[in-house]
Amino acid sequence: MSAALIQASGLTAFYGDAQALFGIDFKLNRGELVAIIGANGAGKSTFLKSLTGLVKVKPESVQFNGQPVGGLPPGAIVKQGLAMVPEGRRLFPSLSVEENLLMGAFAKRPGPWNLERLYAMFPILKQKKGNPGTALSGGQQQMVAIGRALMSNPTVLLCDELSLGLAPIVIKEIYDAMPAITAEGMSVVIVEQDVSVAQRVSQRVYCFQEGRVSLEGKSDELTREQISQAYFGL
Repeated sequence: MSAALIQASGLTAFYGDAQALFGIDFKLNRGELVAIIGANGAGKSTFLKSLTGLVKVKPESVQFNGQPVGGLPPGAIVKQGLAMVPEGRRLFPSLSVEENLLMGAFAKRPGPWNLERLYAMFPILKQKKGNPGTALSGGQQQMVAIGRALMSNPTVLLCDELSLGLAPIVIKEIYDAMPAITAEGMSVVIVEQDVSVAQRVSQRVYCFQEGRVSLEGKSDELTREQISQAYFGL
C-alpha cells in the first residue's frame, strides 16, 4: 500500500493548560473513508481541528502528502487540499446558498467540483440558491456545508458530525452522496455518533476515548463488544 495521505504520530493538543489529545496515532490512505467514533468529549472534533490548523500542534505531528503541516494556518492547509465540514454547519447568515458555496472556492484549486456538479448532486440547493443559507432546513444546510467544502476541490474531506440533529431519512440522503464524492479518489474522514452508520459507510474505524485511540480496525471486522469496550472504557 502507498504511503498514508494523512499521518498523525504522537499527536498531542491543548486548550490553554488543559490537554485534550494524548499521543494520537492515525493514518488515512488514498481513496479511503475512515470513521471516528467516541463519546462526547472524547477528542474527535479537537483531532479534526488539529489536522486543519484550527488547533496548534507540533509541525511534525501531522503529515499531509508526506509533508509536515501541523500548526500551519487553516487557509494554507485548505490550499494544500484538506477541507472540513464543521460541526453545526457554520454557514454565513448574510449570504445566499450560492454565495455560501462560492466561498469554498477561494483556494482556486483545480478539480471536478463546481456549482453545476453540486447542483446535480443536491438538486434542492439549485432550487433554493438565492435563499439565505441559514433559512434552509438542517439537512439542506448540511448539504450546503458539504458543497462549500467540495468547492475547494480537496484531496481530503473531513466531516464533523454530519448527522447531528438530522432525521434518519435526511442522514441517508447525505450518506448516499458519499460514493459520488469518493468516486474520483477523494479520501474522507467522518466523525459520526451513530456507530452503525459509521461502520456501514467506512472501510476503517477509530474509536477515541478521553483523548486517546482506544480501538482501530476494519469496519466489517470489529464486533459490537469490542466497540462498546473501547467506547465506554469498560
